Amino acid sequence: MAGIVNYVKESFEELRTNVTWTPWAEAQRLTIIVAVFSIIFSLAIWGVDTVFSEALGYVYDIVLGK
Repeated sequence: MAGIVNYVKESFEELRTNVTWTPWAEAQRLTIIVAVFSIIFSLAIWGVDTVFSEALGYVYDIVLGK
C-alpha cells in the first residue's frame, strides 16, 4: 500500500514541477477548435449515413418489388 501512496505523491510532484502546461487562453482556443471540428465531422457522418440509408431503402424497394 505504501508503494501506491508513494507513486501518487511522486506523480503529483511530477505534474507540479516538470510538466509544461498550455496557457489557459490557448487551451480554450484549442478546445473550441476541437468542438467545431467534432460538430462538422458528426454532421458529415450523419449526412453520409442518411444518404446510404435512403439509397439502401430504394435498393430494397426495387429488389422486393414494392
